[in-house]
Amino acid sequence: MADRDIRSVLITLPFPADELAQLEAAFAPADVIVTRPNDAAAIERALQHVDVAVHVWELDDRFLRAPLLRWVHCDRAGLARSARPEVFEKGLIVTGSAGRSAPALAQHAFFFALGLAFDARALAEKQSRHEWGGIPGYHDRLALHGQTLGVVGLGSTGREIARLARAFGMRTIGYTRSANVPEGLVDQLLVAQSGDDIMDLIPRSDVIMIAAPLTDETFHLFDAHRIGAMKPSATLINVARGQIVDHDALFRALTTHQIAGAGLDVTHPEPLPPESPLWDLPNVIITPHVSPKLADRTQRSVDIIVENVRRYRAGRPMLNQLRPEDRFSR
Repeated sequence: MADRDIRSVLITLPFPADELAQLEAAFAPADVIVTRPNDAAAIERALQHVDVAVHVWELDDRFLRAPLLRWVHCDRAGLARSARPEVFEKGLIVTGSAGRSAPALAQHAFFFALGLAFDARALAEKQSRHEWGGIPGYHDRLALHGQTLGVVGLGSTGREIARLARAFGMRTIGYTRSANVPEGLVDQLLVAQSGDDIMDLIPRSDVIMIAAPLTDETFHLFDAHRIGAMKPSATLINVARGQIVDHDALFRALTTHQIAGAGLDVTHPEPLPPESPLWDLPNVIITPHVSPKLADRTQRSVDIIVENVRRYRAGRPMLNQLRPEDRFSR
């Protein structure tokens, strides 16, 4: 068997029959085993002999123990729980489905931005009481047009955010790990690997949207120091992973009016405990790590996997492949 041949594949995705048929055709002539994601016994049996797995969730120890496994595709956008040191030590190729929901996540980020700018919580409370107007200082609020947006992370979601920002008439500053970004995507590009500092973005942004992966380097990227460097009128929006933000520091900043507000689709811990004081802050909007899905989301996942089958067999760089710099060891 050549290095990049595919002989046997495990698929645990609960996809409709036509999407599964596309995957089986892409993997042909390999033997394909399709099982339910919660059928532990069937998965254990298959992992004894498959060399490729396409899994609905992130990796667990069963996949690290699999003797012949060389490539796993996890049908998830973020792969922090899969970016374990053992994965890189074993040399296992791990890819994900980042990008399949990027347009929806970008819209979700702007749902927060608009909700905070227009004070959606206060407006909803007024509506529930059948009251017209009467929100103190409302006419002093600023719309998004003309404001500066800081985008932290310029992967699939960050790029969609930057494109939407232009439609809203916002100036954009992007901060990313590497310079592999389309020219003109943002008005100013800051590249960590080139020595640029995120502190060149934070104090200049009216809205900051986090769309970066969770890694050892981005854990608590927004700590007390960096949150404290934000404008008092600025808002912080996180549609990435909760641990990128120090929630204790965020709570202090929100309650002392160091910053104006926050939009959180992700938290730490998650689910956010009922007793968390973040729930009750009037300048916070929280959603439970869920966005309306794209009509073609499943097909978008299929397209990523099929393209990666081609790349794997050809020995080419694969889409959304975990790299050592993605390591998350906490």
